[in-house]
Amino acid sequence: MKRLACMLALAGVFATTAPSSALAWGNDGHRAVGAIAAKLLKGSVAEQRIAALLLPGETLESIAVWADCVKGTWCGPQTPEMQAYVAANPKHSEYHYTDVPFQLGAYHDHAPGTFDDDIVHTLKSAILVLQGKDTPATNPHKFTPRQALLIVAHLAGDIHQPLHVGAAFVSKDGRFVVPKTHAEIDELNIFDSRGGNNLLLDDAFIASIGNKHIPPGAPEKSGASAAKTKPFHSYWDTTVVDYAFRRSTTRTPEQFAQYAIDRKPAVPVNSGDAATWPYQWANDSLAVSKLAHMDVTLGAATTQTSKSSGTSYQVWALNVPDDYPVPSSALARQQLIKGGYNLAALLKEIWPEA
Repeated sequence: MKRLACMLALAGVFATTAPSSALAWGNDGHRAVGAIAAKLLKGSVAEQRIAALLLPGETLESIAVWADCVKGTWCGPQTPEMQAYVAANPKHSEYHYTDVPFQLGAYHDHAPGTFDDDIVHTLKSAILVLQGKDTPATNPHKFTPRQALLIVAHLAGDIHQPLHVGAAFVSKDGRFVVPKTHAEIDELNIFDSRGGNNLLLDDAFIASIGNKHIPPGAPEKSGASAAKTKPFHSYWDTTVVDYAFRRSTTRTPEQFAQYAIDRKPAVPVNSGDAATWPYQWANDSLAVSKLAHMDVTLGAATTQTSKSSGTSYQVWALNVPDDYPVPSSALARQQLIKGGYNLAALLKEIWPEA
């Protein structure tokens, strides 16, 4: 409990400190990141340059979900632009994350869990395109400037979701471990939890303790999940965003964005060339991932079979403290705000004032 209190305190410091001189989410989370950035860019050169790349009716908030919409899941029919992007980028779903063991202190190229098309390298490639500094070597996917903006608007949110950077690896005897090489992750002695997708929470328990810890007067959650379990990754993508909105007494991404800006958060200042900022964001998110896994323990292991491929894989029950929604929602709020502020700072760095 002391460790959880420390976890919550760290998030609270971020939310209330005065501004310095200068942080994967579902639909609402990504839109909140885009809405924060859009408000911060009002009247800037960057706002004008962004508008030149957008289609009529598009905003930075609306395009923040584009890179998920191309997966063909919940955004309606695919546009010709989306179909062309998917055809040219068959591994586009891998651009959204990296899998650094959450116990480590920093992201390093070619280390276990990282790969050439991961979120850090994809963001770097897209940033170089927007800077006009890309080469065939740095832009192997041939992103156009518009595609680069669509990707940056989304991945700047994803990289602040702690489980999109810090991943859990599990030994055959059910312990969290740190693989030293890619080869050690052999699914026999060390298993990849797939960013927490193979770690399963009791959904009814999460819902009950979440409602218990929502403060009086917060918006009520509509509907209820019928699932018996929820992947830990899904909890951090969506459930914790809902908790963060409700605990902020907001209902929409626009309301949350205004709430965030009104609090005048202190956000760490990025340094160096903008193309290096994804490394800084990944390291920050990795530190948050340690907090996300704090006091979380593994339960029984079982085997599941994929309905689509027929392959079997290992999953584990996951146990979290009774008050986990409190610190996790505070961290989510912190990370959504960081994502919006960092996205705005990046776009201003790419397109500075004259």
